Amino acid sequence: MTVPKYIRPIEILMVEDSPTDRLITEEALITAKLMNNLHVVEDGVEAMEFLRKEGKYANKPRPDIILLDLNLPRKDGREVLAEVKADEKLKIIPVVVLTTSQAEQDVIKAYGLHANCYITKPVDFECFTQVVQSIQSFWFSVVTLPNGS
Repeated sequence: MTVPKYIRPIEILMVEDSPTDRLITEEALITAKLMNNLHVVEDGVEAMEFLRKEGKYANKPRPDIILLDLNLPRKDGREVLAEVKADEKLKIIPVVVLTTSQAEQDVIKAYGLHANCYITKPVDFECFTQVVQSIQSFWFSVVTLPNGS
């Protein structure tokens, strides 16, 4: 049995505009029994405000990982990814693109913008839960993440 490296809850920022996908992700995290604080924003503008601790997000913690959808209103996930990876203070936060798009150009573009991984969302809840458990197992048990500040 792998012992998690974290003794504090993992801070996860999920950037997702679909209420259904948010709910499925939340349920999958509960099912995966991942000790976490899930913060959810609905578009790319809010994501950048959260990450830069602006306005209503001034007291929010720095996320340990970002789960980023690509197709978002106001500012899409590609733009968010580009801004995060261009920002000296934010670029070390791992970004997991979690999207419905299987388009090869989206995969190439995301990795070109320095996404840490690209995962296509399964439609089936059980498969989606397995994906979330895989994210948990890899990113929070195997990988050493920088201590956010």
